[in-house]
Amino acid sequence: MALLLTPIGAPAAEWLRCFAAELPDLEVRVWPELGDPADIEIAAIAHLPPGTLAKLPKLRLVVSVTAGAEGVLGDKTLPRGVPVVRSSEPDGDALMNETALLHVLRHHRFLPEYLLAQQSRAWRPQARPAASDRTVGVMGLGMIGLPVAKTLRDHGFKVAGWSRTAKEADGITIFHGREQLPDFLGRSEIVVNLLALTPATENILCGAAFAQLPQGAAVINLARGQHVVDEDLIAALDSGQLSAATLDAFRIEPLPKESPLWAHPRITVTPHVARRLMAPLIVRRICENVRRLRRGETLLYPVDRDAGY
Repeated sequence: MALLLTPIGAPAAEWLRCFAAELPDLEVRVWPELGDPADIEIAAIAHLPPGTLAKLPKLRLVVSVTAGAEGVLGDKTLPRGVPVVRSSEPDGDALMNETALLHVLRHHRFLPEYLLAQQSRAWRPQARPAASDRTVGVMGLGMIGLPVAKTLRDHGFKVAGWSRTAKEADGITIFHGREQLPDFLGRSEIVVNLLALTPATENILCGAAFAQLPQGAAVINLARGQHVVDEDLIAALDSGQLSAATLDAFRIEPLPKESPLWAHPRITVTPHVARRLMAPLIVRRICENVRRLRRGETLLYPVDRDAGY
């Protein structure tokens, strides 16, 4: 049994050391070194050229090493019978929790406004609401989004969540489905996007969505650049419908120097650093499922290929 790996976030040598420590009898091959394709039964990847996985005749399992599975599911030649699983921590990502809280607090306490005022040497005190007076909306309540919502709740914010299907969580008002999206947006003074990228969620943060937010709302995108219609975001900021935005993911990365997002005074740009892939943790999750595959047991953290996550 061999595993094909596309290492990201750390050198290949670090990934190989982690696999050797966790499951020493597993042969790991680093893309593009396939060797005999018939040996490969597992692929742990972010993405590969379309058609690559279909050429592995004994493929039994695909693991997405990134939080989203769109890099795997985007290959329409992936054999339908091969299961796809996640490698994310089941209880969330501490770095993402921290990043979301950081930026929510920035917008909650009007740091973007103070930075603008500083540039013109203007003394403009802002309101100082309590966290309990502020509603934060979290879009996406999966393995990463729900822990973020709970972190914000535990910090004292009123938290609303929106997901594709109905969910429940203590102290969080949850909306689901497209029909409840307007009600969710209408109460969200600060929106944190953590949705999976699927055909149903692409371009979801558009002019129509921004118009449904309370005037002066702030938007934080920590998911994928394809969720945001950049032109609509700029228009909503320029009109005053939105007060500020923080963007950590973009349609093209690195963000091109000519992008207007760089220079907009109400946009904070960070270079896709909300979290980092930690090879030891991801390898541990991969190896949990490799052992289960060998024993014929139910796999953990499955991806719903029809839903896209």
